[in-house]
Formats: sequence, structure tokens, C-alpha cells
Amino acid sequence: MADTWLIVGLGNPGPRYETTRHNVGQMVVDDLADRRSESFRAHKAGARVVETWLRPGGDKLVLAKPNTFMNVSGTPVAALARFYSVPAERVVIVHDELDIPFDSIKLKIGGGPGGHNGVRDVANALTTPDFPRVRVGIGRPPGRQDPADWVLAPFGADERTNLPVLISDAADAVETLVSDGLLAAQQKHHAPR
Repeated sequence: MADTWLIVGLGNPGPRYETTRHNVGQMVVDDLADRRSESFRAHKAGARVVETWLRPGGDKLVLAKPNTFMNVSGTPVAALARFYSVPAERVVIVHDELDIPFDSIKLKIGGGPGGHNGVRDVANALTTPDFPRVRVGIGRPPGRQDPADWVLAPFGADERTNLPVLISDAADAVETLVSDGLLAAQQKHHAPR
């Protein structure tokens, strides 16, 4: 359907991971569902979904959180895209990004995965990298800390103070992307804070 968007928050399943940096994409999708007083339900594609609207009479949103681990997110994303007949250009992937400072958001369509295995798996499953991405900055680890350990760790105390605003801003960016397009969303949400 031409008016349906699939908004996928990448992350890892289970309580062990829900507050980690790698799950910020799912936190954003949770915020979008909370704004609409909606609850996620199981879907046969291997994800939890909410079917809702951008606004009454507006585009339909399918908010999704895969039940798989981050690095194998592609299978449920592709299955949901097929189920809802959503083309890749309307599959918005919300994910954490090491190369963007914490408290910043960047949007783009296409390009390489930048070392993000979840994005790589989605691109492989959709057979194209040309899908919109809302990249939520988590910054690089301090010192010589392994990036794999960094993304799987909970946000620090200072980060947790600003995290609700970052998540809300990223959810706003998703809504702007859907309603006004990529360029308008970039112009509005790439501005330094």
C-alpha cells in the first residue's frame, strides 16, 4: 500500500539488553507507540508490531521490533515488508550509530552499513541498501574499550539524563521523515543542539 510505512527499531531481544546502547532504535519505536497509546503484539514474521497512523487520516505506520538479535535483523524486516507490501524506500530503520556523537541524530537513505551488522543484514535481506535510516548517535567508546562491549553496555549516568530527549528527538525525526520527506527531516534534525 502506497500510504504504509514500516518503521523498525533495531536491537537485541530480552531484558538483559533493553537498556543498552545497541537498543536505542527499539527505544525510539517504543516512544512512537507510546505517543499513540499503542501496545506491541506478536507477529508471525518474528517481530512485535503496532499498526497505527502518523496522524488521523494520515499515512499508516507499522512500528516493529524484531525478536531476533541485531546481527540477524534482516529476515523479520524483509518478512514484514512483504507482509505489508512496503517497498524498501518506505522501510525506515532506526539504529544506534557509533560514528555520531551521543545526543545527535542523522538521517540518510542508502550507503554502506558503516560496520553496523544489523544494517548490513537488513540491506542483504531487502536486496538493496536504499532504505531510509534514522541514525541515533551513541558516540565512540572511551580509550581502548572494545566497541562491541560499548554497544552492549547500558547508557552511563550522564547519558541517561539526556536519553529521554534524544529518544523523543529521534521519534520526531521519524515523524518528520514520513510526513515531509528526507530533506526536510535532515534540515530540521541535523542542526547542532
